Amino acid sequence: MVSRVERGALAEWFWTIDRVFLALFILLIGIGFMLSFAASPAVAERIGLEPFHFVKRHALFLIPAIAAMIGISFMTPRQVRRTAVILLIVSLAMMLFALFFGIEVKGSRRWVNIAALSIQPSEFMKPAFVVVCAWLFAEHARQPEIPGNLFAIILFGIVVALLVAQPDLGQTILTTAVWGGMFFMAGMPWLWIIVLGGFGAGGFVAAYYVFDHVAQRVNKFMTGEGDTFQVDTAKQAIVHGNWFGVGPGEGVVKRIIPDAHTDFIFSVAAEEFGVIFCMVLVCIFAFLVLRGLSHAYREKNDFNRFAVAGLVLQIGIQSIINIGVNLQLLPAKGMTLPLISYGGSSMTAICVTAGFILALTRHRPEKRAQDRSMFRVTHGLPAE
Repeated sequence: MVSRVERGALAEWFWTIDRVFLALFILLIGIGFMLSFAASPAVAERIGLEPFHFVKRHALFLIPAIAAMIGISFMTPRQVRRTAVILLIVSLAMMLFALFFGIEVKGSRRWVNIAALSIQPSEFMKPAFVVVCAWLFAEHARQPEIPGNLFAIILFGIVVALLVAQPDLGQTILTTAVWGGMFFMAGMPWLWIIVLGGFGAGGFVAAYYVFDHVAQRVNKFMTGEGDTFQVDTAKQAIVHGNWFGVGPGEGVVKRIIPDAHTDFIFSVAAEEFGVIFCMVLVCIFAFLVLRGLSHAYREKNDFNRFAVAGLVLQIGIQSIINIGVNLQLLPAKGMTLPLISYGGSSMTAICVTAGFILALTRHRPEKRAQDRSMFRVTHGLPAE
């Protein structure tokens, strides 16, 4: 146990970090690793790999991911901003590179090969984009003559253009929802809400008519006709698990779910551990988001408030999309369940997001001194 009286960097970190947040992130990482044993062996065998291929890779991905989360959590808000700016520039450049020289998978160019590793730059773009936009919104709120909101709109346009070009409509919807929520918190005028809402609706209609795969998925969702094998099998797995599940390793339906270890890991969890376990998992995500929004509500610094709210919204909305697809509440969309699904880029990027949240919600000595001074002024007490 680290003593409160110690003054080292580790002790200072331990006593100033939001330990509830840290525990939630570690718990979700542990659940994800446990579920990789349940979901990935059948997928590996189906494509001719040894049963624990994805389990071993999942464990390997956890090392840099957790290291990134812990390392970033030591940063100050200024260091978080600088890191996000660098990460955003690099990830946008890699997204542009991927459009011309990236790996094409299922008609999309989202991946870049670097030193035998396949990296999805858009995953790392998301937390960096949130932090940079939070900084721009905060600067405009602090000094209205600074066109921070305009720069945030321009940046949003660049990001959406790159995502649509890949194409990746799921990430586009996620990014738009998070950015819109932050812009609303930053005091978006009602005129902007109407205008941007109209653009969003128009963009969805355009995507339906321009991209065949979008139209097919929406039509399948609305009519139930066509190839609905994935979502139907996922639903069967949930129904088969019932309230308490069939037991670890005893799942049967999971063996034929195409993306059981990534997009449909929630269904595997339902089959083997039951609906009650999945309800607990949903509650963990909900509590994480609500705790983050509570931090943001109490935060006096605009940048910290916008950034923390945007980062937890990103995790929450991504979770809603993944779980909604598994429950057939949303059209099918390939999107991972944060910290649970298999995937090196997704896991590392979500841990970067977690690191940003931990760094921005720390109780720093200078912040406590400011709060004490404000308390003494408010209550008419002499200065210390």
